[in-house]
Amino acid sequence: MNKVYPDARSALEGLLKDGMMLMSGGFGLCGIAETLSDAIRESGVRDLTVVSNNAGVDGIGLSRLLETRQIRKMISSYVGENKLFAQQFLAGELELEFAPQGTLAERIRAGGAGIPAFYTKTGVGTLVAEGKEVKEFDGEQYLMERGLFADLAIVHAWKGDTAGNLVYRKTARNFNPMMATAAKVTVAEVEHLLPAGQIDPDQIHTPGIFVKRIIQVGTGLKRIEQRTTRKREMAAAATGEEV
Repeated sequence: MNKVYPDARSALEGLLKDGMMLMSGGFGLCGIAETLSDAIRESGVRDLTVVSNNAGVDGIGLSRLLETRQIRKMISSYVGENKLFAQQFLAGELELEFAPQGTLAERIRAGGAGIPAFYTKTGVGTLVAEGKEVKEFDGEQYLMERGLFADLAIVHAWKGDTAGNLVYRKTARNFNPMMATAAKVTVAEVEHLLPAGQIDPDQIHTPGIFVKRIIQVGTGLKRIEQRTTRKREMAAAATGEEV
């Protein structure tokens, strides 16, 4: 079975439909499947429900799908860096299912493990609990949260092989491994594509059985969400400034 495709458009062919649920890996701009999300934008598919920690930042990542009004609903845990997201939500043009970050991660993991629901103390007595079943265990209140399983997951990895095995780099791992298990079809974009067998089995984060299609995108542009700098101590000492 050939899993390698020449580009994002061909890798997504036959997978996209209006109203589908999409999982998109990443945290901020770290580990996002930018090439694949741009190809989804170009496809024109609409009314998407997107599961992602956030919606990128204005003009980058999933935010480009907000620009074209292709997203109907977001299931997220953090949306504070995106002005367009806030504008559409406050105008009633975008639905939002807000989830605590750990709960969101567990909902995705549960979906990939075939667990339809679980109970957690997180959110009890808050707005997060509205409309959800509450049950008592050992004298404590717990919320029932549903697992999530998408039609399609798009993930970004540092290395992959032609069998679909993936290795994520440092914090770019974030939500990607969980999402790769929690969809009918997972499409991966990788910076470095190797022949099957060239990745040490002990280093594999996502086994190839979860990945149906893969493309190579190269290292590309490493974007920084918020650039924070300080003067170097030696430079400050040379000018006599306080550090």
